[in-house]
Amino acid sequence: QVQLVESGGGLVQPGGSLRLSCAASGIIYNIYTMGWYRQAPGKQRELVASITSGGSTNYADSVKGRFTVSRDNAKNTVYLQMNSLKPEDTGVYYCNADRMIWPSANYWGQGTPVTVSS
Repeated sequence: QVQLVESGGGLVQPGGSLRLSCAASGIIYNIYTMGWYRQAPGKQRELVASITSGGSTNYADSVKGRFTVSRDNAKNTVYLQMNSLKPEDTGVYYCNADRMIWPSANYWGQGTPVTVSS
């Protein structure tokens, strides 16, 4: 079965750092664009960062310069390094795998909560 297993979330003070990991199984990982989304309380889920199979990255304006997305294809794992965290970064972070060729497919991880609070 397809699984996206996330880890690394937790409680951190403003200005701190966390590294999220998402390990994929059950898919041909290298043909998927991998993304990180977050959902804050009372808000819709939004894209935080993504990385294509070729290594091209995209970031939300709110996290540019602070977050870095990367992937280790040998480990079928995508990472989100989060630095200089702010309270507004609080939310549940979800790993996403998006197949870019037919047949289309889209998978989500279970989510890992991140709380940035003093």
